[in-house]
Amino acid sequence: MSSLEAAATADGAEAGSRTKSISPRTIPVVGVVTPHEDVQGIFKSMDLNRIIKLLEENDKDDLEEKQLNSVTKLVQYYQNGFPLRDLAQVFKILGLCADKIEKQPCFVDPASDLIKLCGLPFLKKKVSDEITYTEDTANSLALLGELMKVPSSKLRIQICKCIIDFYHAEPPKKHIPGYQQVSSSYKIKMAEAGGLAKAMVQSVHLLENQLVEKLWVLKVLQHLSTSEANCTLMVKTQAAGGICAHLNDPDPSGQLLFRSSEILWNLLEKSSKDEVIQQLSNLECLLALKEVFKNLFMRGQSHYDRQLRNDILVITTIIAQNPGAPMIILIDGKVILALFTYVKKPEKLKIIEWSAAQYEELQLHAIATLSSVAPLLIEEYMACQGNARILAFLEWCEHEDSFFIHGNSFHGTGGRGNKFAQMRYTLRLLRAMVYLEDETVNTDLCEKGVIHQLIGIFKNMASKPDDKEEAIALEIQSDALLILSGLCEHYIQRKEIFGTEGVDIILHVMKTDPKKLQSGLGYNVLLFSTLDSIWCCILGCYTSEDYFLEKEGIFLLLDILALNQKKFCNLILGIMVEFCDNPKTSAHVNAWRGKKDLTAASLLIKLWRKEEKELGVKRDKNGRIVDTKKPLFTSFQEEQKIMPLPANCPSVAVMDVAENIRAKIYAVLGKLDFENLPGLSAEDFVTLCIIHRYLDFKIGEIWNEVCEEIKLEHLKLVASDKMSLESITAATENIGKMVATLQSEMIESQAHQDVQNEQRVYAKIQATHKQRELANKSWENFLARTSNAKTLKKAKRLQEKAIESSKYSERPKHATFHQTVIKGLNTTVPSGRVVTVESTPVRLLGGPLADTDIALKKLPIRGGALQRVKVKPLNELKTNNPI
Repeated sequence: MSSLEAAATADGAEAGSRTKSISPRTIPVVGVVTPHEDVQGIFKSMDLNRIIKLLEENDKDDLEEKQLNSVTKLVQYYQNGFPLRDLAQVFKILGLCADKIEKQPCFVDPASDLIKLCGLPFLKKKVSDEITYTEDTANSLALLGELMKVPSSKLRIQICKCIIDFYHAEPPKKHIPGYQQVSSSYKIKMAEAGGLAKAMVQSVHLLENQLVEKLWVLKVLQHLSTSEANCTLMVKTQAAGGICAHLNDPDPSGQLLFRSSEILWNLLEKSSKDEVIQQLSNLECLLALKEVFKNLFMRGQSHYDRQLRNDILVITTIIAQNPGAPMIILIDGKVILALFTYVKKPEKLKIIEWSAAQYEELQLHAIATLSSVAPLLIEEYMACQGNARILAFLEWCEHEDSFFIHGNSFHGTGGRGNKFAQMRYTLRLLRAMVYLEDETVNTDLCEKGVIHQLIGIFKNMASKPDDKEEAIALEIQSDALLILSGLCEHYIQRKEIFGTEGVDIILHVMKTDPKKLQSGLGYNVLLFSTLDSIWCCILGCYTSEDYFLEKEGIFLLLDILALNQKKFCNLILGIMVEFCDNPKTSAHVNAWRGKKDLTAASLLIKLWRKEEKELGVKRDKNGRIVDTKKPLFTSFQEEQKIMPLPANCPSVAVMDVAENIRAKIYAVLGKLDFENLPGLSAEDFVTLCIIHRYLDFKIGEIWNEVCEEIKLEHLKLVASDKMSLESITAATENIGKMVATLQSEMIESQAHQDVQNEQRVYAKIQATHKQRELANKSWENFLARTSNAKTLKKAKRLQEKAIESSKYSERPKHATFHQTVIKGLNTTVPSGRVVTVESTPVRLLGGPLADTDIALKKLPIRGGALQRVKVKPLNELKTNNPI
């Protein structure tokens, strides 16, 4: 007999003996499973309501023993797991047992046994049970967290083990026929829905002085924090700050620090990072992190200790991103100075002998930490001569020596066998300091020659391409250009220092093969940095501008613009607008030619049409204005309702100027002169009419907004203002109508021109066919004359008649008569005294390299066709054939 059947029999017998005196009807606690029912996988549930009622009673002397027996039998009955349909009642029984523990400790064991069974997979009879009992399951699992308040160490530890079993479920000892296991993921989802993580975080505060139980709770939180939903609940319960504040609590096993740091990492990765940083940005947490880091740094020896130390350092670095963090502990501890001790050429340390890999890891971590901490502590940074240290370290990074890093650490990725990692993180630190726009820091850097040094670094990286580490090399070049932009912007003197040498490196990047922009290695970022450098380092300095133009920089800009990549268009057009203030620029822009002889003006107009299509501006198939009242309106403006705004808030029409490239195209074409733009088609001219009036249309849009706002605010204008506003509105609409009319005329003129061109082509084709017909007819006549004597005689008579009719009827006096017909000819075609001579064949002259003194040579004349003969000198001819 199985234990389940034995428990059912014993419980049935006891129930029968108790109920005889109460009622003639016997209600068994456990239904006995018949062999037939067992085959079908069916068993009857226990009478859980009777057990609940029994546990709720308190007024009988022998009640405790009965209650314990009933719970014990319940545990035996469900030793293979709880069905989902019974969970609500089982957990109610568990709650009643937990309530009795404080006064009746004997209930600890049965309660612990029930909780242990919760770690087994739940059972379902139907597939739909998971949905049907979702709420009951979530509420039941949430009760586990509430039971952590029961003052029983055994019970608390068992709860923690049960929750951990959710993530490491074991198969049941025995299969229950008719039931299926619920997946482990279902339990985890129900725990999330029930808010179990929140209750477990709250229990940490109850266990501050109970290390063993606290470690179990942290282990549970470590598992729960692998879920984004649980992390969100934990953050709402202030888990990050509470756990971090106790990092340095005594723990001989070391589990507290390890599990706590793991939980903090999970919270940073899977929940709101800003909120977690905000919770950690208090003095208590920072002091705990500081003490832990110091202990690990001084006493840690194993790989595990070093990894834990690095994790704590990175967490501290992340917290430093919050300007409100009380990093002043850092000032008192001279952390900036301590970190700068690693920003130098590696040397053998006197106190602790680090290996090369260890020193490299410490060095890179120190530089990365400085990138976050130093911008917050500018005074300490300058007091430590941070600029001088950084530039000296960069100089060492440029030199080739016997030092080769291992590239094993996280920060050392891609730097094996070179100094790319050091240079990469040092430039990040320098960029962070420059972009503070602190005049003291930037002036000090420029006085120390940082501009020439960065140009040298860029040239060095560009001259030694390494395909393996190409992405890192591109990042270094991008950072160098960004730093230069930050230093030179608004300062003409620094732009002059940037000079032609700096312009050359910009031109070098602009000549990059466009195919590389799609490689994903960082060429896009490098090009953005380059365009930013043109704006910040060249524009405004006339010598640099002229050199840029001289080296065909405008051609390169237009080449990039012609790639038709939207991400670059706005920035390039902004640069073009500024460059067009230079009177030499227009000639370069007009001289540029793209593919298929595309001009700059035509390119800009095509970009305008593409932009309007993307913005949803209404145009007909020929590009004409459709709505003369709103000729520039985008689909967004149509959808956006006009609302009254304060005077200092830009309206939708004003924001439209900054949000697309139409205003920049208008500005560039305006500076190039709308009337003298080369290489435009009729379609371009139609679009140009709109561009030419862009400013008028935009002003009209703003006045329309003013009118609408006045109506919405129910304001009444005085007569003069009302008249002026109506005049302005009418004028704007008239301009739209005028442009639409001009566009129609252009389209009609072009259509007429197309028809004329078509007619000319047809006339040419017709003339060609007629000429062919005449040639064919002439050839037929020629064949007829040569093959038929009668036809030839007839033609001869007609020719003679034509000749005679062309003569004077009377011969002029003293005129000499010349016979035009040669008598006695035997040819089949009419002949005269005029002979057409073609060019002398090359075979007779000897080719272009023959002797050119033709006057000394004489060709013999013989009857018949010309033949190749040997040419004799003139004096020999005179000797042999005297005249």
